[in-house]
Amino acid sequence: MEKFDVVIIGSGPGGYVCAIRCAQLGMKTAIIEKYPTLGGTCLNVGCIPSKAWLDSSELYFKMQHEFDAHGIMIKDANLDVKQMSARVANVVKQNVDGIAFLMKKNKITVYTGLGSFVNANTINIKGEKEDEQIEANNIVIATGSKPSGLHGVTIDKERVITSTEALKLTEVPKNLVVIGGGIIGMEMGSVFARLGTKVSVVEYMDSIIPTMDRGLGKELQRSLRKLNIDFYLKHKVTGVTRKGKKVTVNAEPKDGGKPIAIEGDYCLLAIGRVPYTEGLGLEKVGITLDEKGRVPVNEHLQTSVANIYAIGDVIKGAMLAHKAEEEGVALAEMLAGQKPHINYNLIPSVVYTWPEVAGIGATEEMLKEQKIEYKTGSFPFRALGRARASMDMDGFIKILADKTTDEILGVQMIGPRVADLAAEAVVAMEFRASAEDIARMSHAHPTYSEAFKEACLAATDNRALSM
Repeated sequence: MEKFDVVIIGSGPGGYVCAIRCAQLGMKTAIIEKYPTLGGTCLNVGCIPSKAWLDSSELYFKMQHEFDAHGIMIKDANLDVKQMSARVANVVKQNVDGIAFLMKKNKITVYTGLGSFVNANTINIKGEKEDEQIEANNIVIATGSKPSGLHGVTIDKERVITSTEALKLTEVPKNLVVIGGGIIGMEMGSVFARLGTKVSVVEYMDSIIPTMDRGLGKELQRSLRKLNIDFYLKHKVTGVTRKGKKVTVNAEPKDGGKPIAIEGDYCLLAIGRVPYTEGLGLEKVGITLDEKGRVPVNEHLQTSVANIYAIGDVIKGAMLAHKAEEEGVALAEMLAGQKPHINYNLIPSVVYTWPEVAGIGATEEMLKEQKIEYKTGSFPFRALGRARASMDMDGFIKILADKTTDEILGVQMIGPRVADLAAEAVVAMEFRASAEDIARMSHAHPTYSEAFKEACLAATDNRALSM
């Protein structure tokens, strides 16, 4: 039986990054993945393919609605969804092949099969043909998450689908009903709306992207209405029925009122994700899940069993690939005797619609709840030269700063390329910059980043320029 310093179960962003860092630090490392390709949900059926679909659909939409304003006249353009899907598949293949290369480069042993605990130091790997067992001084659970189900709704993976199946569609639905107005629902809904689908969104809360700043949700909804997306907020789904190639979603207003029935070619269930721990055999090592199905860990990512750790979507916190990556690196370095630190408050949350949405640090709702006195400054992209030049004028950047010290406590953004602009906010807040610090830094003109500077100026004695 081969023995390793570290064995990681799961090869998503948390798992493969953890494995690489462990190997870099001199540990004999193995990674176990039950699927034929590495990369987990993110690379195979999540982050990467969804962004490829978003980019392709945005190009098509701009060609149909904006190119003529640029003097680019295209007639009789055809939409080849199968080619679009093939491109997405190729993007996925390049990424997962890259992870396989990194495993070889760092001399990480890869096992394909379902990993489960025999005891605290032994893992059984159930392969297609036979089982084998390996030993490890330390074991890391990095098995990620899966789409949440909804009571009373049967996911048949044909017409009632999750994001996994939606990413592999080779036709443009005429009508798509999305249950859930969160990040996944808005991203996938916008993809198909751009391609010509009539999209209807049913959301239980009173705002889309309800976990983010309410102002962002309101602005995103306003923008997405331009894609002819209908929103049914504060509605509870009471049932989903399928008849042939048609699906009907029944819902009723939370506060009372007339029930609705929305028919579509497909129903996309996108109400979030839940930790994936099936088949791990946690009961054999005495690990008990919490009330939300997560693996409990301490501040060192350590479970109740001293040499077993967990990272990413299976533990508490935001289910984000970059959060899992940070935990993977931190854990590897802790195992090597180092003392890394993760500032969970500064892990950005991003929605890759167009306009993009990003939130870093506190929202206004959080500051009010904590009774922290703050001041705000905001700047609209439509007042920015670069945004006008690109015809991307929806959205704004809002700065939340401490009323007394001027320290930036939160940055809320919606607009062009704010997924990339978020990094400046993270750097500023990591070093506890004030709004005035950023306001006095030179930002290249014309760029989208100027909106960040102007918002900081607005928070500093209302000094923002107006155009």
